[in-house]
Amino acid sequence: MGKRSRQRQKNQTAGRDSRDNAGWGAGYADIVKENKLFEHYYKEQGLVPDGEFEHFMEAMREPLPATIRITGYKSHAKEILHCLKDKYFKDILELEIDGQTIEAPQPLSWYPDEQAWHTNMSRKIIRKSPLLEKFHQFLVSETESGNISRQEAVSMIPPLLLKIEPHHKILDMCAAPGSKTAQLIEMLHSDMDVPFPEGFVIANDVDNKRCYLLVHQAKRLNSPCIMVVNHDASCIPTLNVNVDGKKGILFYDRILCDVPCSGDGTMRKNIDVWKKWTTSNSLHLHGLQLRIAVRGVEQLAVGGRMVYSTCSLNPIEDEAVIASLLEKSEGALELADCTADLPGLKWMPGVTSWKLMTKEGQWYSDWSEVPSSRHTQIRPTMFPPKDPEKLISMQLERCMRILPHHQNTGGFFVAVLVKKAPMPWNKRYPKVRKDVSSLSTAQTEASQVASTPADAPHLPETAVQGEGAEPEGEGDSKEQEKSPNGTSLAQETPTLQEGICGPPASKKMRLFGYKEDPFVFLTEEDPVFTTIQSFYDLSPDFPKLNVLTRTHEGKKRHLYMVSKELRNVLLNNSERIKVINTGVKVWSRNSDGEEFGCAFRLAQEGIYTLQPYIRSRIIRVSVEDIKVLLTQENPFLSKLQDDAHAQAKKICMGSIVLKYIPNPDNPAEPQCPIQLCGWRGKTSIRAFVPRNERFHYLRMLGVEVFRDKQGLGQKRKDEGEAGMEKDTEEANAGENEEQMDSENGGESQSEPKVDQGTSS
Repeated sequence: MGKRSRQRQKNQTAGRDSRDNAGWGAGYADIVKENKLFEHYYKEQGLVPDGEFEHFMEAMREPLPATIRITGYKSHAKEILHCLKDKYFKDILELEIDGQTIEAPQPLSWYPDEQAWHTNMSRKIIRKSPLLEKFHQFLVSETESGNISRQEAVSMIPPLLLKIEPHHKILDMCAAPGSKTAQLIEMLHSDMDVPFPEGFVIANDVDNKRCYLLVHQAKRLNSPCIMVVNHDASCIPTLNVNVDGKKGILFYDRILCDVPCSGDGTMRKNIDVWKKWTTSNSLHLHGLQLRIAVRGVEQLAVGGRMVYSTCSLNPIEDEAVIASLLEKSEGALELADCTADLPGLKWMPGVTSWKLMTKEGQWYSDWSEVPSSRHTQIRPTMFPPKDPEKLISMQLERCMRILPHHQNTGGFFVAVLVKKAPMPWNKRYPKVRKDVSSLSTAQTEASQVASTPADAPHLPETAVQGEGAEPEGEGDSKEQEKSPNGTSLAQETPTLQEGICGPPASKKMRLFGYKEDPFVFLTEEDPVFTTIQSFYDLSPDFPKLNVLTRTHEGKKRHLYMVSKELRNVLLNNSERIKVINTGVKVWSRNSDGEEFGCAFRLAQEGIYTLQPYIRSRIIRVSVEDIKVLLTQENPFLSKLQDDAHAQAKKICMGSIVLKYIPNPDNPAEPQCPIQLCGWRGKTSIRAFVPRNERFHYLRMLGVEVFRDKQGLGQKRKDEGEAGMEKDTEEANAGENEEQMDSENGGESQSEPKVDQGTSS
């Protein structure tokens, strides 16, 4: 079991890193970009239009253009775009290096709002010009702070085709390393004025170590609506939720099924694929891909959309999986027509006929031709359907294959499936929510709860409707317990403490990797809220039940927040899922803070989530105030402009919110809100903002932050940074804050210095 499980993990992680991190320059120069078997195979398949095959192969041998996507939420993304176009792209126009004219970055024509760009510049070219070096440093710094993602162009397509809305419940089945997951989170938060969208993203990956990479990517967006879990996607557990005191099953409105693949569409940057490619790769992966896709559609709500995608051009991994899925669904699924969804994107329609070739070069056009000795490696689902009418009804031409030579991209395949009815081997009838005020995808009525066992993956080839079904209403007849807010929660186990989501029971599920701390939700009466409530004057609608910590005993070091819907999932599935991470940090303990009235200071990560509920300790600041706060370590209160200075004098010592509200009448200033955490000292004030986030805000304010070539110091074109006075009265408190932040991941309270992490 162990060996097979490890092999399955290896298969599920293959071929996915490559497409999510776009290549920035050529490498592997010693590898010859030739593979005769590859050329012969794709010529025979006829996937490339007549007369274009040589052009196709030439494009495959060229380095992949660098692509970037502007991340973050709408108003901030617009400011980053404005900064890129006005400060960096203008410098690149008509620039020559060694007699070569540098091609200016161009927006991807099919990506909305000019939020994605591509350029042929490589690392080598970037190093040759100081102007390009500044551009490179900007990219590195903004990537670290989560405002820009280096992501391959075709990798951006699946989230766009999902058509995410803020109330959608989303499952990302094979999520690491997380570039697409970040897109999904951004779409949930399309309205920055809503701190807790009703939807959420559950991001899963089979590899425990890659889950932490996924956490790192997701954490940059500081969302309370993301949960990272660690499961085999082909048998990911069915989750329970509680609606109106009744236990129901969670079905998802949207599912991203970006499966492991052979990755032959990534040859332009994954150069080693040239020598490793063989037809047996797709034969080995087809079964896993189909099992993951089947598990996905089982968990999809009726009316929901699932996007199936690979970075492979091979029909065995693409159309064969889709055709098999459609055939098994017996009309419950249909391919969506995406012709008008991404105007400007060039793609080839899916094919309806293909052949299969072994690594020895033997071709098979039909299952009947396959000798019995190969039946374990070659399966019937790998071939096109025989029935012409059935084949026509599948509308496989609605699948999309992106060829590299059409728009200078990588190779990719994507298909959008819409669920019209329950799968024939399931009796549940989940419906996409019409009323966005409730959990739409939960099925709660007793008459609809008959199903197969919750955690079992279903292989529908021999399934009979109702086979293995539970007695109707069994899910609702279990004893109910009361949660802290008075609603009923299904009692999963008699030993589970109320409000606590502990690690899964080892007897029910064998889990590997690191042991995670528990997720412990606070009650409304928890004493920790007493001082927090009065100190920050929290509004009455502040959702105290959404606050959690990661320890059962001792002092709470950090407090996190999740959305109400994710709390529901956590409390009802503690023994079903292995949760790696969830929640955004909103408060951190500051032991010296108790003498100022509250032991918890605000955390920058969660300020945009928390601030709408804070009614005191807010200082409204101007652009000049922010420049002072981010370029000086401990400026005296008198350094602030008169308005902010007057506000600060009225506030006692302790944690504060520094809030900038844009002025639409002054377009020269940033037109997005900025909220920073700070500390009001006895005679001074400081901002508690991580280093790269400081650089980000300074750039938005027109302050150039640039490391010189020798790395000797930071250059800032800001006239008002002479004073670096320190406030001796709060030195001890400051030391304590710095120590705590170094433990929490290195928030820097000091002035911007040399960016040691930047590579030239």
